Amino acid sequence: MEQLLNDNEALIRQITEIVTTGGVNVLLALGILIVGYIVAGAVERAVKRVSERNPRIDKTLATFFASLARYAILAVVFIAVLSRFGVETTSLVAAIGAAAFAVGLALQGTLSNVASGVMLVFFRPYSLGDFVEVAGVSGTVADMNLFTTELTTSDNKTIIVPNGQAWGGVITNFTVKPTRRVDITYSISYDDDIDKAMDVIRAHYEADERVHKEPEFFLGVISHGASSIDIVTRAWTNTADYWGVYFDAMKGIKQAFDKNDIEIPYPHEVQIQKKG
Repeated sequence: MEQLLNDNEALIRQITEIVTTGGVNVLLALGILIVGYIVAGAVERAVKRVSERNPRIDKTLATFFASLARYAILAVVFIAVLSRFGVETTSLVAAIGAAAFAVGLALQGTLSNVASGVMLVFFRPYSLGDFVEVAGVSGTVADMNLFTTELTTSDNKTIIVPNGQAWGGVITNFTVKPTRRVDITYSISYDDDIDKAMDVIRAHYEADERVHKEPEFFLGVISHGASSIDIVTRAWTNTADYWGVYFDAMKGIKQAFDKNDIEIPYPHEVQIQKKG
């Protein structure tokens, strides 16, 4: 009888110990969850706030970094909670790593676009509203995120460019600078007066108020062609006025040449026949 009582007391002590330990673990796990959740939120807000203060970091990138920090902390909290209940976290971490590696291989193209998107948003080779040429296509940047860049073409088509292709190729930004140089070459006949033609060209550009005085307008003979003398012009203007200056010059110089009897020659061939 006494032995039975001793066994019951031992069993009760074991049950009490298990319950007490389990209760403590539950309370500790709950505390870790609460503290971890609070810390993750605080770190997320801090990272986002610091990132948004940096002019080189876009809001999209700031949100991405903040979310990345939050979920990294929550992952550590989750592993810590499991360890309180005796779960072998080493095997779990290895399994998660293997799964992440497999997912990374399956989504390497997508992850490449994300990495390129981070680089594009951070280094800012172009911004919303810029007219650019990327991956062999050109248009105005309508939207950009971590995966793609959306361009709107001059004829109002939408082109979606994966960021991996945009970052991996040559990027030409036509509007990032406040001024641009308008380069046009005009051809005149070998029989025309070169100085007269250059005076006519210069008069047109000097009359155009959109052409800057500095840097100074330049023109000069650039080549002796097969059937023409070629005169190059280089005029600086505001980026927004580039095409207006270009189109008006192409039309105005032609009309000025006509008024001054300056010929724009056509390519021609001279055939020489030998007498037999």
